Amino acid sequence: MPLIVIGLSHRTSHVNVRERFAIADVKIPTALQSLRNAGLADEAVILSTCNRVELYVATPLEPRQAFNELRQFLLNCADYREPLTDEIYMLTEPHSLEHLFKVASGLDSMVLGETEILGQLKKAYDLALQHQHTGARLNKAFQKAFNIAKHIRTETNIQRGSTSVGSVAVELAEKIFSSLNDRQVMVIGAGDTSEKTARSLLSRGAHSIIVSNRSHERAVALAAELNGRAVHFDDWAGEFHQIDIVISSTAAPHYVLDRKKLEPLMKLRQNRPLLLIDIAVPRDIEPEVNFLENVYLYNIDDLQTIADGYLKQRQEEIARCETIIREKAKGLLNHPGPPGLTPKSKPAFGHE
Repeated sequence: MPLIVIGLSHRTSHVNVRERFAIADVKIPTALQSLRNAGLADEAVILSTCNRVELYVATPLEPRQAFNELRQFLLNCADYREPLTDEIYMLTEPHSLEHLFKVASGLDSMVLGETEILGQLKKAYDLALQHQHTGARLNKAFQKAFNIAKHIRTETNIQRGSTSVGSVAVELAEKIFSSLNDRQVMVIGAGDTSEKTARSLLSRGAHSIIVSNRSHERAVALAAELNGRAVHFDDWAGEFHQIDIVISSTAAPHYVLDRKKLEPLMKLRQNRPLLLIDIAVPRDIEPEVNFLENVYLYNIDDLQTIADGYLKQRQEEIARCETIIREKAKGLLNHPGPPGLTPKSKPAFGHE
């Protein structure tokens, strides 16, 4: 039974489409069960991050039927009824395996070579494994992907330069403010990405960190680690009079900051420049705030511009990494494995 990948990513769709398809962690087990109950997959893993939503499935369906039915499954999950063209892609073997290996290695990321995606992929796999939605087929493929990611990061220079969304966000801050020294920073949402971003800001000279999170205990813990200060989630707006930079990355299904809320806060700040970096999907900050004077809003797609600058630094390593991945995928397909594991290449549908 072949491995199929279907989904959409930053390469095929804008953030305003991706955020509609994002699946919260708490809803993934139910979605996985629905996939299997509908007969669309015998094994399945769902990966949902700020840059991609992808289904990795071992399916009994023929490729074309699989594409049509799995595509409809994604549309139904998102309750998405607007026209789509090439936003959703599907890959079959060996391209699906190569894609999985590229994702794990950071080769398909917005920031080439970034490391955060490997942790996100492991988390997605562990969640499916714990709920018994994987089997011999996906277990072998994902374990191989993790090993290849380690090999590529050890044996190549693909991580040269900034290698995470958080570090790129910091570089953006340094372009808006000539220096981060004495800048006051607020982090809304105390997840892994926020924590890494906060640490990068401090290492570049930020004066202090204020952390706000729906779980105040988590905010207190992170603030203690960063020698910062925690505020209750409902009280963060009261800190805006002294803030220069906001990094927002919550799991909220709606905007936590909109123009109506920000406009009076800007008056209290006497319209000093304010940099807002929204790295959440769905987005935390309403795009309309960009129309306010002295407010600079950047979302996850805007970070692509900076990421492209680092692409040139790693171009010479891409071919080397892709050669490794093709050889590993071919080896996995040729190696004796569970029923249905075949080296035969099947067509890819859509775009990667």
